Amino acid sequence: MTERIFTSARLEATCFNPGQLLPEDNSLPEIAIAGRSNVGKSSLINALLSAKLAKTGQTPGKTRSINFYRVSVREAGEFRLVDLPGYGYAARSKMERNEWQKLIASYMRGREALRLVCHLVDFRHGLLKNDKELQEYIRGNGKNIFVVFTKADKIARGKWKSMRTEYVAAGMYSYDVPLITSSEKRAGIDELCEFLAKFLKECMPCP
Repeated sequence: MTERIFTSARLEATCFNPGQLLPEDNSLPEIAIAGRSNVGKSSLINALLSAKLAKTGQTPGKTRSINFYRVSVREAGEFRLVDLPGYGYAARSKMERNEWQKLIASYMRGREALRLVCHLVDFRHGLLKNDKELQEYIRGNGKNIFVVFTKADKIARGKWKSMRTEYVAAGMYSYDVPLITSSEKRAGIDELCEFLAKFLKECMPCP
């Protein structure tokens, strides 16, 4: 990409409980990033924003808060990129997992500014049980879902197209054809930037 689509980004807020959530701003559409623990959310966010804003680590479930990033988009104003806590990490206590679920529900329920949820799915595994449950929950809240496959560098490139076709045929919800990405190799990152910018400009233009 010769010119950055996301021209600047900053961490706006880190929220550990519902009372800390930022109020909605009609001038700022929101796009959330959701996925299982260790699916590569932080790495993908850093690749998208070309900045090391999201903390990465080897321990699954590292993100326990909802993080709001204010992002400027070339020719499309600003939006909030919202990093949701990962789910499905069994080593966490049941109470802790319930608190995370409560936090996500408090954010998503009735949030009119939330226009799209990018559902990150490990390309090696496809949709697992928790992923399918998340998709049903998002749809139940009337939100758009866009599937983004991650960690594609772990799979031979020659298999990418057939594997995506297989996963889609098995059943999933996605606003458009799922993108295949690798944050480590930056595969699909520019395409994802372009897709999000187009979505912002055409589907939810800023006033």
